[in-house]
Amino acid sequence: MRLHLSDQNPTPYYLQIFEQVRQLILTGELLPGEALPSIRQLAQELLTSVITVKRAYQELETAGLITTRPGLGTFVARLDEESRRSLALGAAREALGRAIREAKRLGLSPEQIRRLVESLLTEWEV
Repeated sequence: MRLHLSDQNPTPYYLQIFEQVRQLILTGELLPGEALPSIRQLAQELLTSVITVKRAYQELETAGLITTRPGLGTFVARLDEESRRSLALGAAREALGRAIREAKRLGLSPEQIRRLVESLLTEWEV
């Protein structure tokens, strides 16, 4: 599992881990039932604390994305298609919300933001 933590990103490390693992699960790069690295192993790989990885795993478990089986390890949860779509929609909503807040912070009007989103949708043929 390839994750990258950035000191330049103002997002706390545990949330960077959460967001990256969530994306890997929702895009199917991590498959249901697939084992995740142990908390200690991932902390070593990412050069961060065990507490940071533990918190990320707790958030992922709370979100229903992973399950922990004592003595066996941590695994990607088996999600039905409706749950996966709902979680993906929630993740996209969060990302778009951040982008809209940033656009507003930069002084764009709601109409300018709408035009920008429509332009990008057309550009990407979504």
